[in-house]
Amino acid sequence: MKKIFIILGIAALGLSSCKEFKESDGGMLYNIHTDEGGETIKPGDFVALKAVQKTDQDSVIYNSYDFDQPTFTYGDKPRYSGDFNHALSLLSEGDSVTLKLRVDSIKASVVRTGAPAPNIKGEYMIYILKIVKVIPRENQQDAAFQAKVEEFFKAETAKVMSSEASRIKNYITAHNLKPIVMPSGLNHVVTKPGNGAKAVVGDTVVVNYTGSFLSGTVFDSSLSDVAKKSKIFNPDRPYGPIKVAIGSNTAIAGFEEGLSLFAAGTKVTLIMPSKLAYGPQGSEKFPPYTPLVFEIEVLNIIRP
Repeated sequence: MKKIFIILGIAALGLSSCKEFKESDGGMLYNIHTDEGGETIKPGDFVALKAVQKTDQDSVIYNSYDFDQPTFTYGDKPRYSGDFNHALSLLSEGDSVTLKLRVDSIKASVVRTGAPAPNIKGEYMIYILKIVKVIPRENQQDAAFQAKVEEFFKAETAKVMSSEASRIKNYITAHNLKPIVMPSGLNHVVTKPGNGAKAVVGDTVVVNYTGSFLSGTVFDSSLSDVAKKSKIFNPDRPYGPIKVAIGSNTAIAGFEEGLSLFAAGTKVTLIMPSKLAYGPQGSEKFPPYTPLVFEIEVLNIIRP
């Protein structure tokens, strides 16, 4: 399983508490929702956790619930007063917590490494964490410790791989869709048919798109209004239709296959299994075995 680790220190997921936040070192605020009372996380311990990371302006940066699988990190010594590692040292397996880490402290820590200060707005970076599994480092030999970590990864990989088909099926059922399923496994639902010939190898398709996870969270869009509504707008990127050359392998397999199935004017929803996206290896942005959904509109087909 691709090991996806979080580094910095997430939209509320229904975790609530009447308790007030407590203040710890460096102005860090924390509210422990569930306290199992186990051994707290130590430097070197392996930690699997479900996590949401957001700014205090509700801009979600990361949400492991979009992938229905945990993310991973290792306990470490605090790098500055009130950092994420200090927060982990308060927690044990089974605990859940909301954290507020001061943005000015995060920026100062990054600057001390020689890197430019990150462009984070607001006073706090907010995390909502659920500690799923802790494998203590203790005094184990490296080989024995890593064997336990790899065994956990292997079990998680098997779990997420075996559940992918049912996750796609549940999405289709929940949205009352009746897709056409291609031999490749690509599902598609046409919401507006187009006219004319389909694109073939050598043609270039001009298309608008919006990509999302099965959870409904949008991760990318060529439409600026959708990006703004989804709070993923990036003023440094150009928005507008993109061009995809059929047969060039410049897009993921499911996206290119989808574009070759429809005439100009078509609006369609593509639901693709991970084998047509980023597969068992995943990528920096997508964990292994992550199905994707694309809403696309074929604007034009340019012939050679």
